[in-house]
Amino acid sequence: MPLLLTMTVLGFSGYAALLAVAPLWAVHGGADTVGAGLVNGVLMLFTVLTQLFVPGALRRFGWAPVLVAGMLLLGLPALAHGISDALGPTLALSAVRGLGFGVLTVTGSALVAELVEPQRRGQAIGAYGLAIAGPQILFLSAGPWIAEQLGFWVVFTLAALPVVAVVPAIGLARMVDHVPEGDEEGERAPYRRLLPPMALLIAVTLAGGALITFMAQMSSSAGLTALALLLMSVAAALARWRIGAWSDRYGPRRFIAPLVLVTTAGMAVLAWAVRDPRATEAPMLMVGATMVGISYGGLQNLTLVVTFQAVSRQHYGPASAVWNIGFDAGTGLGAVLVGTVAAGTSFSTALLVAGAVSLLTLPLALRRRAPGAGVS
Repeated sequence: MPLLLTMTVLGFSGYAALLAVAPLWAVHGGADTVGAGLVNGVLMLFTVLTQLFVPGALRRFGWAPVLVAGMLLLGLPALAHGISDALGPTLALSAVRGLGFGVLTVTGSALVAELVEPQRRGQAIGAYGLAIAGPQILFLSAGPWIAEQLGFWVVFTLAALPVVAVVPAIGLARMVDHVPEGDEEGERAPYRRLLPPMALLIAVTLAGGALITFMAQMSSSAGLTALALLLMSVAAALARWRIGAWSDRYGPRRFIAPLVLVTTAGMAVLAWAVRDPRATEAPMLMVGATMVGISYGGLQNLTLVVTFQAVSRQHYGPASAVWNIGFDAGTGLGAVLVGTVAAGTSFSTALLVAGAVSLLTLPLALRRRAPGAGVS
């Protein structure tokens, strides 16, 4: 776990540093709202496409080559952003970084399942979530400010930190190669059971991805942007950490539906806060960002617990891929959907649409466990 957490912190630092800044870099080069939304949309598209092939690549090439390639693909392109702020090169670099991020996400969550017994998995996912959330707390909130005050090149340099993660990745790969495989060779992965938690995850990450991508453009000041993203990130980290122990003790199902409602309510509060682009309602912005942060972090943990509950050990890799596809597809869809709706209407309307998408998943959250059901 120490090696895994170190690799995760460095890898997600590179990811988080550019998540809010790369769209601003594209706007700096003349891109409109739709173009800015495409930056993270392309990142997540290539992340999802990569995630489909990571389990097979691990079986064919082993952990070390896959992990090292992932860290380099995520970190090295960050330095090339300084060459041009045009939309085309920015999208191309986002695509390459998506390849690396796809590797990081699938391998990270699969390793948690491999290394920790099911009875403590919620807590382990909480610790893993803290390693993910730490960089996001730091860089999502401070990234736009650093770019504005110190220069974009500082952020691009910080985004290259995954290159350093090659060292713990190699050490981790040497340990994991000795983890035994599952026994049920003939069993097919029960992908239908994974659809409900995947849909719940897509809805909440759609909301979170929209806020991460557009908070700087919705808010009337850089200070408000930094504080709102900080509160969202801290709330997500604490929720993901604390709810892990609760899900181990009480089961995840009872917490899922309330968090879906928190997402919808939080997006409504944010829509009210940004209805006037020249005068953001600061208190409402902070309340809404905190609410979405709580559901964003909590549902990440709970849906991952449910995902691994639905499969046997030999399918941890594919299950991890499915969960991460849901996470990153939601993040990318949030950037593209909200950007497109906002371009034709307003950010306030776009946030209400994102909140409505979350509300549509409430029946999945309320369903009781049945044969083939994914939410328990």
